[in-house]
Amino acid sequence: MSFEIQLNTATVTPPGNPAPRKALPGFFMLIATPQSMHFADALPLQSGAALRDYSLSFETYGTLNADKSNAVLICHALNASHHVAGVYAGQEKSEGWWDNMIGPGKPLDTNKLFVIGVNNLGSCFGSTGPMHVNPDTGRVYGADFPVVTVEDWVNAQARLLDALGIQTLAAVMGGSLGGMQALSWALQYPQRVRHAVVVASAPNLTAENIAFNEVARRAIVTDPDFHGGHFYEHGTVPKRGLRIARMIGHITYLSDDVMNEKFGRQLRAVSKDGDLGAYLYSTQEVEFQIESYLRYQGDKFAEYFDANTYLLITRALDYFDPARTYGGDLSHALARATCKFLLVSFTTDWRFAPKRSREIVKALLDNRRDVSYAEIDAPHGHDAFLLDDARYMGVVRSYFNSIIQEVAV
Repeated sequence: MSFEIQLNTATVTPPGNPAPRKALPGFFMLIATPQSMHFADALPLQSGAALRDYSLSFETYGTLNADKSNAVLICHALNASHHVAGVYAGQEKSEGWWDNMIGPGKPLDTNKLFVIGVNNLGSCFGSTGPMHVNPDTGRVYGADFPVVTVEDWVNAQARLLDALGIQTLAAVMGGSLGGMQALSWALQYPQRVRHAVVVASAPNLTAENIAFNEVARRAIVTDPDFHGGHFYEHGTVPKRGLRIARMIGHITYLSDDVMNEKFGRQLRAVSKDGDLGAYLYSTQEVEFQIESYLRYQGDKFAEYFDANTYLLITRALDYFDPARTYGGDLSHALARATCKFLLVSFTTDWRFAPKRSREIVKALLDNRRDVSYAEIDAPHGHDAFLLDDARYMGVVRSYFNSIIQEVAV
């Protein structure tokens, strides 16, 4: 699906690239500058609806070279945003969610590459979403925000790149849901992508994954403070539902080994004399360390994430299935891709298990595509794609070093 883009309908604020600042001897830390681009033209959605007068929040790192051949698009996962790398000036602990991966001298070296992070439509971190005003009604969208899909996000990202004057990406990269977007880029705009890096992802969700998402959604929609998705008008937030949704999700991001190593069966506290019986009698519940940890994660999440956004994004996860229109034949679906691929999976990731990445690898090899695949033996579960693992970082660094050799820096 493609659209004619009228570039004069887009405005960008503020201009410029973030400048690095010295952090430690020999190292530089990026200063990130949030930007926003407004689009007046309506974006047709897969649902048949359209979204007009919308904005996308984004950040860029590094410098675009003269022939604009060194651009790398980063696609984010469920609860992340356009703030991929660097820090915000004057704000402590404001590192981007993939700051260990992207920056000067890092695997995606911003001394050589121009990296773009975009916040997806429907998110709650700046791009137009349920918390914004519907221009057709003058009221906050709330539950009336249209259904969005991975394919819709990719089309919106393509419009942003058009407005930035970038016709071809050196690479598109993402982990988890971001990896699905990277794969979709290779299928929707094969002529615009030279490399796709798909990390800890899958060609679609298993029934088990959809089930986890549905339980989390039910926790939100049955919260009395949800008000059918129009809780903004009632001055409430369905925090109880959000807490439970996050706790469910967080369990699936960790491996059993990590949870046992970090928490085991340790209790948060017992009575002063160590009498467990007295403790149980006084609290009416067993407060294991893992319970305390999950409650903390749930409480934190409920303070910053939007309930309608959670529903929208998990539905987009559920819907993604490029093989659906090909009778479930993934090899047939991926025949459209022409770029080179790197896929990475992690042995203890049971939510996006390595066998799902191998399905993509096989389908690409069936089409005689250029594919590199790394299966990392890491203990951290799905969260491994965000963490520092020397083998993982080494694979990504080596792959992007080869990309850098292809572009004029």
